[in-house]
Amino acid sequence: MQTNKKFDLEERTQQFGENVIEFAKNIPKTSITLPLISQLIKSATSVGANYCEADCAESKKDFEHKLGICKKESKETKHWLRMIAKATPVLKDESRKLWKEANELNLIFSSIINKSRKKII
Repeated sequence: MQTNKKFDLEERTQQFGENVIEFAKNIPKTSITLPLISQLIKSATSVGANYCEADCAESKKDFEHKLGICKKESKETKHWLRMIAKATPVLKDESRKLWKEANELNLIFSSIINKSRKKII
């Protein structure tokens, strides 16, 4: 029996986007939350989309650029999750779980970018 699970960042980023979509469905729709929901969905789903583009990059520079976008979008997602937690305190715990995943993704992208820049090709 194999215990080592292959690390699949593409799947992880797509699952993150899906989890945010499901979370957003539970946010009460008010004049305050509607714009926050829209921004959250855009940034969270952009992480996976840009990772897919990075995976098919045409050059090292293109790869680093697309991962830079992933990094920025994951950081932006953290911001929107914090705002939603403030606007809808009942969702604070669930928001916090997603915030932690966005933070981990942000750190992963930072690490990949740093390692890519240090490689001598």
